[in-house]
Parts: sequence; structure tokens; C-alpha cells
Amino acid sequence: MAWDDLVKGRIEIANSELDDLVLLRADGVPTYNFGVVVDDLDMGITHCIRGDDHVNNTPRQINIYRALGASLPDFAHVPMILGSDGERLSKRHGAVSVMQYTEDGYLPEALLNYLARLGWSHGNDEVFSLEQFVDWFDLDHISRSPAQFNTEKLAWLNQQYLKVRDDRLLAEEVAPRLSSRGLGTAAGPSLEKVVALYKDRVATLNELADAIKPFYVEVYPGAELLTQHLTDAARVALGELRSRLETTVWEKAQLNQALKDVVAARGLKLPQLAIPLRVVLTGQPQTPSIDAVLEAFGRDVVLARLGRHV
Repeated sequence: MAWDDLVKGRIEIANSELDDLVLLRADGVPTYNFGVVVDDLDMGITHCIRGDDHVNNTPRQINIYRALGASLPDFAHVPMILGSDGERLSKRHGAVSVMQYTEDGYLPEALLNYLARLGWSHGNDEVFSLEQFVDWFDLDHISRSPAQFNTEKLAWLNQQYLKVRDDRLLAEEVAPRLSSRGLGTAAGPSLEKVVALYKDRVATLNELADAIKPFYVEVYPGAELLTQHLTDAARVALGELRSRLETTVWEKAQLNQALKDVVAARGLKLPQLAIPLRVVLTGQPQTPSIDAVLEAFGRDVVLARLGRHV
């Protein structure tokens, strides 16, 4: 008994190693190995592609095909996907269903791309569309070794998709996640503009929703952050900045100039002003470009939040 597997190559198994198998149960219901052969014949299946945990079933099925006088399909046995611990992937390794990945903030295109890349390759291409996958896919480039499901790699790939996502579409996708956090966007800045600022800094839609929360909820920085960053010199500089911002044209270039003017007047370096300003506005010492953040918040919110501390 032998066949040329499209993934594993030539496989030979002696018929003497095969035990007798039941084709029909006592109640007349066919067993798996008989039923799957008849089903595939009825559907005209030409290629039987399945996990390599079915290799032991294949010689039994080949004998059934031959007993029925039928032509054999081509067989291809694909290596299993393993967890990060090298064991067969199961529920204990993480998500219990495809929908769980949606809930966790992964884009369908990214998940499909990642699964396609597990155990198969097209040169060094990591990011590709469904259309490219359909065009490129062949059995010759399926690995014979098991692939490991790596959540960090999936997150990285999802991040690549988020970076190039259309801002309008991304805003529509993140809005329900803000709502589930009890946040509305009607009274805040343009959601499209805000997601555009943060989309290249996060790996999932959930991370994006969490990152932009300060734009849609009141922010009260913790005492430790204020003590660390809101020094006396910083308060004076922020007070001067607030005065300038009352009349500054609310456009990124002009806001950037206002920051530079205060830094120059106070003999500071930009981070000595920008970091305390970030803390006051967002409760975080790190954000995207501070002039873009100011522009997105709008004059009223910026002046109000500065006014609480200077």
C-alpha cells in the first residue's frame, strides 16, 4: 500500500499492518472511513486535503476506493498547528472560537493572513491580501513540519493592517468598543482624526479604544504622575502656554510654534514642556505628536484641562 502525498511525499504502509475495519454498524449506519469515501465520491472530490492526524485513515480509505472500483483523489496531509509550548493547539492555549478574536480586537483580514502563513509561505512575504493568497497558494510550499501559533506574531500582523486601515472605516469599527466602555463620541473631537493619530501605536482595536479614551472622558492624572512631571518650572511654562493658546490659530503648525516660543522663552527643552502637557491632557506621559494632540482636542478642552493645574 503506497501513495504519493502532495505534502509528505511517498508514504508506504504494509497492508498486513492494517486491522479489519467495520464498514456498517449493527444499526446500518456507516462508519467514518466508509462514509467519507462514499461522500467524496458523490461530490466528485479530486483533492483530499486534511490534517496529518488522518494519515492512518488514508490506507484504509484507499482500499475502499479500490474495492469500489473508483479512481483515487490526490491526498495531501497538512501538519498540525501547535501551541507556543509545542503541544497540539487546543482551547487551553487561548481563544476558544474565531469570534473570540473579533472580541479581542483582531481584524478578519489579519487573522486570515496569519492563518494562511502558518505552515505555508510565498518567499518572504508576510502581509498579503486574500486575492494574493488565492493567486499564490500551492501545495508545493506547505511545510512538512508543524507550525506554532504565536500570539505575538498575530498581534504584530494585526498592527500592520491597522496602520494602513482607512480612518473612516477604523472609526466605525472602534466606535462600538468605546460604547461598550460607556463612552460616547458625539461631544468629543472627530473620531476619524483621533484614530488616525493612534492607529500606528496599537496592535488591536481594543488597544486603540483604550488609547483614545482621554479624548472622550474627563481625565484626572494620578498624584504620582503630577508630582513627577508637574514641577514648579513646568507649571509656569504651562501657564504661559495656556495664555498663548487663548489666541493662537488652532492649526497644527501654529500650535507647534506656540510650543517652541514658550520653550525658547523659558530656556527649556521641548520634552520639559511636552511631557507635563501630555500628562495634564491625557493622563499619560507618552502620546503621538503633541501639536497634533492639541489640534485634535480642540481649544476649549485644552484650556479647561490646563486651567485645573496652572
